[in-house]
Amino acid sequence: MVLVCSAFQLSAAQTEFYQLKIYHLKTDDQEKRVDAYLQNAYLPALHRSGIAKVGVFKPVVNETTVLAEKFIYVFIPFKSFNSVLALEQKLAKDEQYAADGKEYITALYNNAAYERLESILLKAFDDAPHFALPKLKSPMAKRVYELRSYESPSEQYFQNKVEMFNKGDEIGLFKRLNFNAVFYASVIAGSRMPNLMYLTTFEDTADREAHWKAFSADDYWKKLSTMPQYQHNVSKNDTKFIYPTDYSDI
Repeated sequence: MVLVCSAFQLSAAQTEFYQLKIYHLKTDDQEKRVDAYLQNAYLPALHRSGIAKVGVFKPVVNETTVLAEKFIYVFIPFKSFNSVLALEQKLAKDEQYAADGKEYITALYNNAAYERLESILLKAFDDAPHFALPKLKSPMAKRVYELRSYESPSEQYFQNKVEMFNKGDEIGLFKRLNFNAVFYASVIAGSRMPNLMYLTTFEDTADREAHWKAFSADDYWKKLSTMPQYQHNVSKNDTKFIYPTDYSDI
């Protein structure tokens, strides 16, 4: 573990790290309480700690969507691995955070603000070392953000898929087609490893469909996706459609 951490620290100057927190919620009351905590206590505290942009997202729900749970996704970018480790210490010393988040922080065991809190730690790709703000004009509630997780059958296939994004220039293809990606990153701690994740953003559903239609028809994608060296490197594509809350920075 010490060796792994050292490797992360050595690369910290070149690439960012991300934490994706996923709140699993059961009731409308829990959703309101977590929203209030994030908006009034957590995000302001992160801003005070030097993290200027934090993303908060919820699932896109329509008449065909059936969700057994409610979810809130929180995306936190860090300049280094040490910054990830230091955040909780900063929050523990922030008296304003403790006051603003008291109801959430001190919730009793039989009145918890959420059912479970999942945390995924990611390291940005070499060819996309920093997250980017989407250049969109539509209202937050109308936007469609697409969070994809590509699971691989083994560590070797996973590295191959990461190479496909970097050396194979799949990232370049997304940029050329204006997918407005927020990040591309390898999961270094999570429940679905080995896997990578990335987040693309669109004005609305129609815009999303038009972009993927162009992607599928693109000559470079047709060439890249049929290269022998990049076959069978994704065993599962888990796609989540989400949108930013009105208090999200991203």
